[in-house]
Amino acid sequence: METLPPVTLGAIILIAFLVVLVFRVPAQRRFVRAASAIHQPKRAFSVDLVLCLAAGLLAATYNRIAFGFTASSAGSLLIGCAVAGFFIGLDSALMTERTLIREAISRNHRLTPPKRLFSITRKFSFVALVTTVVVSTVMVMVFARDIVWLTKIGQDATSILEAQMSVAYEVFFIMAVLAALVVNLIIAFSRNLKLLFNTQTDVLERVSHGDLSQKVPVATKDEFGVIAGHTNNMIDGLRHRIRLLSALKLAEEVQQNLLPQHAPQIPGLDISGISIYCDKIGGDYYDYFQLPDNRLGIVVADASGHGVGAAMHMTTVRAFLHFGIRHYQGPAQLLNDVNAHATRDSSQTSRFMSMFFLEVNPAENTLRWVRAGHEPALFFNRAVMKFSELNGRGMALGVDDQYRYEEFSQKGWSPGDIILIGTDGIHETRNEQGDMFGQSRLRKIIREHPDQSSASIKDAIIESLQHFRKNAFQEDDITLVAIKLL
Repeated sequence: METLPPVTLGAIILIAFLVVLVFRVPAQRRFVRAASAIHQPKRAFSVDLVLCLAAGLLAATYNRIAFGFTASSAGSLLIGCAVAGFFIGLDSALMTERTLIREAISRNHRLTPPKRLFSITRKFSFVALVTTVVVSTVMVMVFARDIVWLTKIGQDATSILEAQMSVAYEVFFIMAVLAALVVNLIIAFSRNLKLLFNTQTDVLERVSHGDLSQKVPVATKDEFGVIAGHTNNMIDGLRHRIRLLSALKLAEEVQQNLLPQHAPQIPGLDISGISIYCDKIGGDYYDYFQLPDNRLGIVVADASGHGVGAAMHMTTVRAFLHFGIRHYQGPAQLLNDVNAHATRDSSQTSRFMSMFFLEVNPAENTLRWVRAGHEPALFFNRAVMKFSELNGRGMALGVDDQYRYEEFSQKGWSPGDIILIGTDGIHETRNEQGDMFGQSRLRKIIREHPDQSSASIKDAIIESLQHFRKNAFQEDDITLVAIKLL
């Protein structure tokens, strides 16, 4: 190889590379593009490395046949082509990686996250190690050849000076070429890292502004690929949460429409009610029913649990109640019918609902009620400033379809008397110290506002509850109906 002119040797190597270059496009199409996106960069590296080795083998075979190259000369040529293939293959792999990232960004396509991590540190260490070995091998080969050549030159000062300059130029040229290849490799790595970083930060910035339309392309097996996978999972979770919140918002609107929009206008009665859920929706319920003979039915109910399940249960029982009220014959018969349907639907879910149904007859000054496992209503006698309870026996709805409810009644009241029907969320409200609001505070509020309207009494109770709870979490739904007998 030493006797072959450099131009001739370069032309032979160039022709060999042009010959194998013909096979590059078909190899890229069949071997690289056919693979999954996450494996394409690795295959692109393998294709270019093999093609460079094939070009070196072709050139070495031709030189051995045409010029009688020795085995060591052919080996040196193959090593040189392998070095070129290593750098060309890495550059091709990084270019393929960039192309995949850009395609994934433009199509908003999410690639499969890596199942096995190949960290950036390992990647850099591997490339640095191989590069060091390659550069060292090339330099050793050059120095070995130069040492052999230097032993054959003349010993005069002119010959030695020319030999020194020749070796210096050769070493400088080889180091310059290797340095250019290494710098190009560093730039290619930097471009990929910058693209991955900018893509990741751009998507996260979109997410921070509420835009969840874009995902991070997973195009590498390193930390960026893992982070991209977790980021995409986070985006999926946020999308699901937003859909859930939208559904809850719709359910909240629907449930609020199921509650009375205004109090009934019945002569001799002043009524006000409210439901406050600890979640967006809940299982508490109150309603008013216009009954024959200018009577009024008032119901307050509390489904077990709270949230979506309790709200669905409440909606079902409400439907049964509205259907049964068409054939109203009395509180006990109404709840018997509702209980039969509710038990049939909730027997497999172990859900139940407590309910207090009160019938007020202003014309006859009578009260009739049924307790279905609910809190007894409070009756405040304005004249003597004392409380009593509208009590009685009764099982919660949805437990036993054969159970028969008992009706209780009271005749007579004085103007200004107050009835309060609520759920246990009122007196079980806890403050930051864990203390309960209790019945005594509730009764105190009523004693302090006996001459005010039912709406004012209701507002005073809610305001006191919020002031008592302060920053503590509302653990249960709160529902109350205040009735002032005029």
